[in-house]
Amino acid sequence: MSKKEFRGTKVHTRYRLSDGTIVPGATTVLGMLAKPALMHWSWQLGLEGLDYRKHRDKAADIGTLAHYLIQCDITGEEPDLTAYSHEMVDKAENCLISWYEWRKSHKIIDAISEKQMVSEQYGYGGTADCICYLNGIPTLLDFKTGKGIYPSMLVQLAAYRQLVIENDMWCGQAIILNIGRDENESFNTQTVTVGEMDELFNEIFLPALRIYRANKKWKVV
Repeated sequence: MSKKEFRGTKVHTRYRLSDGTIVPGATTVLGMLAKPALMHWSWQLGLEGLDYRKHRDKAADIGTLAHYLIQCDITGEEPDLTAYSHEMVDKAENCLISWYEWRKSHKIIDAISEKQMVSEQYGYGGTADCICYLNGIPTLLDFKTGKGIYPSMLVQLAAYRQLVIENDMWCGQAIILNIGRDENESFNTQTVTVGEMDELFNEIFLPALRIYRANKKWKVV
């Protein structure tokens, strides 16, 4: 993904199979699943008289910038922050500081950032935040900004692991780094094992993919 895309442009990635067929991204597929935490958050903002859409978009922009800063740190690229307000940069840099602290105690080598992949076998795509050797273990790293780690995030990583395998790489584990944007949001990590990703992929992601395709046909949702 280019630097321009990180800097807030809402570019929708199109994933294509080798024959040119457009397939959905893993996050689009998982959009078929209910997200109770998001619904509750929207409800709370409504009670406070706030427009959840504005808060959602602002939070998404901060998350995008935080991703960009972390990716620049991994790749050694100098970030361009001219498109962002001081408030957004401050919040995103809170995330970056948390990343620095976590990185100090972990050895990361051979990192590949923003790897776009497709599954010819199952017909979907995805972009992994980081594929690397973490303390000697082939690892998928996924960066999430916000208030917590939710089950759908684990399913997303299970889908990405399949993409990694089909693209002739290996994944011995996946780790979500939930990086808070301010003092009200803590830093948490969760490791997903190979066995867990197998179960999540077969029991949740593949059924969600079937529902997505059925909905494309019948327009139920």
